[in-house]
Amino acid sequence: MTTRMLGVWTGVLCLVGCAAMAADWERDFAKAKAQAEREGKFILVDFSGSDWCGWCKKLDREVFSQNEFKKYAKESLILVLIDFPRGEKLPVKEAEQNQGMAQEYKVRGYPTVVLTLPSGEEVARTGYQEGGAEQYVEHLKGLLDPHQGKLPKPAAAGKGPQHKAP
Repeated sequence: MTTRMLGVWTGVLCLVGCAAMAADWERDFAKAKAQAEREGKFILVDFSGSDWCGWCKKLDREVFSQNEFKKYAKESLILVLIDFPRGEKLPVKEAEQNQGMAQEYKVRGYPTVVLTLPSGEEVARTGYQEGGAEQYVEHLKGLLDPHQGKLPKPAAAGKGPQHKAP
């Protein structure tokens, strides 16, 4: 196989892998907030430079792509990717949303992981942590557990959101 063909196949595999990861991640924050409200879950917002930021790629590889994280996220989180790629042009609406969110949440570097209530209110902030997916999940639980009482109860099928009494 030529070097050029190897490069093409590597690019294809990266696109397939990135698309598979992105399938579990919402890119529209308004939709994520509505889903979090319905399901009574926290939102994990990953501010990333997915195609150029080494620490972002490391976080994706060591944590976000691992089954331990995926299982926890499915049960407890709505995942949002707010991406700032350099090799891809985002749709205008998404790029504007991402810029606005980076300003609103005062993001100064990548990766920045912001944990919010369904309303979008920030409850914790983190980034890359050594130790892999299992340790990262425990780290997230430690950040989120003090805020569990602030989550709405999941909506019953066919009914609107129900909030916990204060």
